[in-house]
Amino acid sequence: EEQLVESGGGLVQAGRSLRLSCTASGFTFDEYGIGWFRQAPGKEREGVSFLSSSDGATFYADSVKDRFTMSMNDLKNTVYLQMNRLKPEDTGVYYCGAGPEMAVTPLDSYAMDHWGKGTLVTVSS
Repeated sequence: EEQLVESGGGLVQAGRSLRLSCTASGFTFDEYGIGWFRQAPGKEREGVSFLSSSDGATFYADSVKDRFTMSMNDLKNTVYLQMNRLKPEDTGVYYCGAGPEMAVTPLDSYAMDHWGKGTLVTVSS
């Protein structure tokens, strides 16, 4: 069975850091575009970051640019989201999504055909 599992969420004070992981099982991220998305209470899911497995290119939402960094391991089965200088507005459930690289658009959930169940990030002020 192909699945994604996120981990690394938790409660943290503003200004601190967290690193999220998303591990694929049953497949690898080769030829996939992978994105991190988040959903805050009462808000729609939004794209946070995106990584292209073919060339490692990354894209970030303006709200997290220069604070968050997305990366992938050499085995192409785990992606990470390093989140620094966290703010209360970063609070939400963070989801990992993946889809065929030729079909997906950075920061857009359309065409993502694999999803994890999410990990909760809470940033206190």
